[in-house]
Amino acid sequence: MNVIALTEIDASMISQVGGKATGLGEMIALGERVPPGFCLTTDAYRSGALSEAELRDAYERMGGGRVAVRSSATAEDLPGASFAGQQDTVLDVEGADALTAAVRHCWDSLFSARAVAYRDANEIAHESVHMAVVVQRMVDAREAGVLFTANPLTGSRSEMVVDAAPGLGTAVVDGSVDADHYVLGAGEPAGPADGCLTRDRLDELRAAGERLQRHFGSPQDIEWAYDAEGTLWLLQSRPITTLFPLPPATDRPQPRLYLEVGHLQGMLRPFTPMGFSTLKLVWAQWCRRNGVTADPFGESSMMVPIGGRLYGDLTDILRSSVLRDGLAEGLDVYGPRVRAAIEHMLDDPRFAPRHALPFRLGSALRMTARLGPPAIVGIAYSIARPQAARARAHRGVEGIRRTTRGLPASATPAERIDFFVERSDDAVGRDLMTCIWPVMAGILLSVAPSGLLKGIATDAEIETTLGGMPHNVTTEMDLALWRMAERAVEHRELLLTTPPGDLAARYRAGTLPDIGLADFLETYGHRTAAEIDIGVPRWAEDPAPLFATIANYLRVDDPAQAPDRRFARAVAKAETMIAELSERARRERPVRGRIAAFLMRRSRELAGLRELGKFAWMIPFLRMRKELLLIGEDLAAEGRLDRADDIMFLDLREARAAVHGGTDYRSLVAERRAVHERELRRHTVPSALLSDGTDVETLVPRPPVEEGTLVGMGAAPGTVTGRARVVRDPAGAHIEPGEILVAPTTDPGWTPLFMTAGGLVTETGSPIAHGPTVAREYGIPAVICVPDATREIETGQLITIDGSDGTVVTEMGKEKESEAVEARA
Repeated sequence: MNVIALTEIDASMISQVGGKATGLGEMIALGERVPPGFCLTTDAYRSGALSEAELRDAYERMGGGRVAVRSSATAEDLPGASFAGQQDTVLDVEGADALTAAVRHCWDSLFSARAVAYRDANEIAHESVHMAVVVQRMVDAREAGVLFTANPLTGSRSEMVVDAAPGLGTAVVDGSVDADHYVLGAGEPAGPADGCLTRDRLDELRAAGERLQRHFGSPQDIEWAYDAEGTLWLLQSRPITTLFPLPPATDRPQPRLYLEVGHLQGMLRPFTPMGFSTLKLVWAQWCRRNGVTADPFGESSMMVPIGGRLYGDLTDILRSSVLRDGLAEGLDVYGPRVRAAIEHMLDDPRFAPRHALPFRLGSALRMTARLGPPAIVGIAYSIARPQAARARAHRGVEGIRRTTRGLPASATPAERIDFFVERSDDAVGRDLMTCIWPVMAGILLSVAPSGLLKGIATDAEIETTLGGMPHNVTTEMDLALWRMAERAVEHRELLLTTPPGDLAARYRAGTLPDIGLADFLETYGHRTAAEIDIGVPRWAEDPAPLFATIANYLRVDDPAQAPDRRFARAVAKAETMIAELSERARRERPVRGRIAAFLMRRSRELAGLRELGKFAWMIPFLRMRKELLLIGEDLAAEGRLDRADDIMFLDLREARAAVHGGTDYRSLVAERRAVHERELRRHTVPSALLSDGTDVETLVPRPPVEEGTLVGMGAAPGTVTGRARVVRDPAGAHIEPGEILVAPTTDPGWTPLFMTAGGLVTETGSPIAHGPTVAREYGIPAVICVPDATREIETGQLITIDGSDGTVVTEMGKEKESEAVEARA
């Protein structure tokens, strides 16, 4: 069948008629007023032959005259990809010959440069997409435009937005006119008093939007037109695909404010369902060890999954008269944008203070009683005897290695999943706590001097004292990788010219020359980028990222830029600065100066341990992941999953049901994989989010900045100019020595790239997060919390970053600055 009337189309026919025609057919069935017409199906496109007689006949049956000819591709107007404006529409077509030409034009637009680029960006196979064409009666529009049933700028589902202009709606869509902009919220519509739409028409559009959103089950982007008689015609309805997902439903008082916290662990990509479920289990086990009951399967305000990301519910703290006053200042470590967003919400009457605590007092007292004494003793002991404390911490790490050997090969899936949920933390928890107190002591020692040296030393000088910090397990890991690269120099050509994935395959097959990787993986194989998600393969499973980094190291041809020498320079610079500040402080404030000097030197004994806690925590994840994959193998063999790693798209409760109850989860896993892959492509994640989907940052005016200057937060002192290298995934990343790494976020899995980088720029982060901490220790400048850095900056662009004042000046900005200097001269 090549031609079908719009009145005969339903949702089951999308492969025949494409997304746009399906939406029109659904609207007609719903009783909406849609211009009449027909669809030339994908059968005609697939055959490559256009039956002009059949097309002419359909055109004459609808009465001829002026029509709109619109593309309707099979990958168009879908929940995951709208393809808005990617294929062509031809308006005011009249006559059979003109119609035939317009159809061919729409067909050709399927492979226009913009449509191909869009499919590539959304990882849609070109050969899977086919083109249908919709032909509809032209509406003589008096006013036309677009209705969004959610605010596309703020993400709010509590507002609708209308853009309207006299005449055809294409002028609004393509931006060729200044449209009248209306926001339809809870009260009176906001918009121009002399605009082209009356209050009655805005109400009519709102009602239509509510109907279509209710029918399609998601916020809609709707094209509409009013004709000369004032009749409303609906021309298209498709999902708004750019909105960040809503927080999960809760029976707690509304509205709620959520803070994205995953980026503190370098985790901005979405968690797998198993990864999030495991994180909740670990949290519940920690609470249980410290006298507080927590349900690993229940709702948690500490860990809320939104769009696969990790958020915390701040609402009860924001509404607490006891805690709210210090909230914004306490969030300084999240960067200036987050602080500004929280300060904005403190003035929101919906979050007015109440006389209440955001936690149960009894639980807090029990936890304090359980943790307080060991914390005081452990921290004091660590400060007094740092060498002994370090030795004890490392014994704890070795204890964790010994106690995470897993179950025997003969264990059943039921035994494995029950052990995972109920007893996996029995021994690990005790050993982990022996690592925590030296780590906490180191963190306290690293921040204490700043208060004592206020007015004596600058922030940049104090930051310099933290460079080249010894005893950092992440730094030691990166230097071990560098030494491996030095030993592998005889295989330089092989390692530089072979793709990392191929090298990893050869390593697993035993056909790669021995470069010491096995020994490295014995110690560090449990690590990877995004490692707090147990659903992500570890280096021990997939060492391809390591081969990419080794190749980067082998490109270093300047001995002075060798990572070990750079680290040594950072050490020397820190020691020199400590001596200088100690003398300065003693001269100006003798007693305080002596204390500050002691703390700065003692911090170098312990502050490097800051990475040890997470390093130790990740060791059991490798064994736990192996247990899960073994369970997945059994479930795949029984036909309840398609492959072993599908288990990472179940949560722990579902995995138990699959093992004990025989539930088939294949269709659920396929659905979740598709959502996960779509979220992996999302580049922007709201740092502060309301329960109606509002991105709070969009409500806060951004301070003015000079053109070509991006403003973030200084995280590691120093200034450097170099070519940018934008990297969104460290796996296989290529970075030339001296380039400035620009990334969404970083965690220890990224840090091997730092050793040849000239500087670091990230979109999120905190000065105390892993990436900036390691950047300081390598002595490379770092600027974090730079909005949209990976989009504003291009690979190869010359940029200058200042890690003290938190600015990034692009090549364009430097040109403007030079022009201004010349003008003043």
